[in-house]
Amino acid sequence: MDTSRRIAYFCMEVGYQATMPTYTGGLGILAGDTLRSAADLRLPVVAVTLLHRRGYFRQILDAAGSQAEEPERWNVSDFLKELPVRTSVTLEGRTVHVRGWQFDVLGATGHRIPLYFLDTALDANSEFDRTLTDHLYGGDAHYRLCQEVVLGIGGVRLLRALGYKSLEKFHMNEGHAALLAAELLDERTRVEGRHDPRPEDVEAVMRQCIFTTHTPVPAGHDEFPAAQATAVLEPRLVNLLTKVGCYDTGLNMTHLALKLSALVNGVSRRHGEVSRRMFSGQTVDSITNGVHARTWVSPELARIFDKYLPLWREETFTLRQAMRVPNHELWAAHVQAKIRLLDYVSRTTGIVMDPEVFTIGFARRMAAYKRADLFLHDIERIKQIQSAAGPIQIVYAGKAHPRDTGAKEIIKKVFAARQALLPEIKMTFLTNYDMQVGALMTSGVDVWLNTPEPPMEASGTSGMKAAMNGVPSLSILDGWWIEGCIENVTGWSIGRDREGPDGGVDRARAAEMIYDKLEHVILPMYYHDRDRYFDIMRHAIAINGAYFSTQRMVHQYAVKMYFR
Repeated sequence: MDTSRRIAYFCMEVGYQATMPTYTGGLGILAGDTLRSAADLRLPVVAVTLLHRRGYFRQILDAAGSQAEEPERWNVSDFLKELPVRTSVTLEGRTVHVRGWQFDVLGATGHRIPLYFLDTALDANSEFDRTLTDHLYGGDAHYRLCQEVVLGIGGVRLLRALGYKSLEKFHMNEGHAALLAAELLDERTRVEGRHDPRPEDVEAVMRQCIFTTHTPVPAGHDEFPAAQATAVLEPRLVNLLTKVGCYDTGLNMTHLALKLSALVNGVSRRHGEVSRRMFSGQTVDSITNGVHARTWVSPELARIFDKYLPLWREETFTLRQAMRVPNHELWAAHVQAKIRLLDYVSRTTGIVMDPEVFTIGFARRMAAYKRADLFLHDIERIKQIQSAAGPIQIVYAGKAHPRDTGAKEIIKKVFAARQALLPEIKMTFLTNYDMQVGALMTSGVDVWLNTPEPPMEASGTSGMKAAMNGVPSLSILDGWWIEGCIENVTGWSIGRDREGPDGGVDRARAAEMIYDKLEHVILPMYYHDRDRYFDIMRHAIAINGAYFSTQRMVHQYAVKMYFR
């Protein structure tokens, strides 16, 4: 074991492969892609996350779109190696034992990054404590706080127990891991037998800590009442947090991370701007997200890249040369990926779709601000588009958090719209949106639809995956798309680059903007000017695929955050 690693990367969830259900969606998949690229670049990184023995959940939808959930169990020992050392944390005055499991993230050159999964399912723990690493984002606020103690404090302690003494930077990917900063502060006071931190202690911890915030949505920032946090945390930690001004009216994990981090960033340029307004007086940089090319490019297109862009796996920026790929080969690869998607649709839903028909894809975590139902605002208008400009078919996917009743209602609206569109237009909803379904969709549809409410989209990465596969986006100008959209070159915008719901227009007008662009620009190009459509597919790869990669992103983290 190489314990000379210099960077520790913490995230509540890491999505590495569909058969390891340790992620919900964008945040976890981004973490997995980040670690892959860090391994590709041979960076001295070690990573920590929670185990999630029962995953996020397995989605069950009835004929009306009502969602139910069941645990998604997996055999941990089939994927991970149990570590010989253990550590512990204190919750509500009792000792909770924590073990670690190791998974090695393998880079393109053979470099490995150890990823440690924290687990409390031990006989020595109480029945409640054994469940703390069962469910991702499960339970109530008390359960979540206990989980975050295990992640932040238990994670640092496990690394110390494993011999990682030379760590220089701790990267908190979202605020769930913020208690690691409190643990680092406590380490410094404990070694000298002190209870209270000195200014130089705070400065030293700040120099060690990096914080990446991912959401402008208030619900995305965990906050716990003071009484609850005081009951759960060790008194030493409560004292430390109070002394450094992180415990005024309660424990806000985002504020804690901001207070004890010298380097903070948002995940797109716009998100950086929004975060600077949210966190007044805080210096917030921005590093726009990316995706891992080798993971998300379809097998069919990968063979084409191997032929024309032989270095693309090691040097993602060489995708800029995609303009040299001949039309017929690009299209043949896309059609093969489309057929794979539609075969999956047929097998899992019984709905038979036509590979000749223009296919719209929408797949996101079902949250209100992502507005999965915006496109379906006017069913008759969608039917008119098909009559006027050519046939369409639609593939949806996405999970609603078990306690998000509003998001569950959106899924039911999508199901109702599916019935209303028949028989003229076929639409399907794929259950259990995961990395496998995401890969099929982002390579197999003809356009990627994205309709968040500005400025709520911090970044978004699904459209980046689509771009790497030559699938252009039709998207609201928010998050990464403000940087990625070149109109009629890499895809198409919905509305204007202006913050506020729909750039200042109402819902009906936003939907009409989508319909208008489909009817008068996109569908005529697809059906009657296919060479022009091929150009946009190639530009999506050459401009956006080449830039919006985790290889570029991780290189920026290395230069701006890790080794500065």
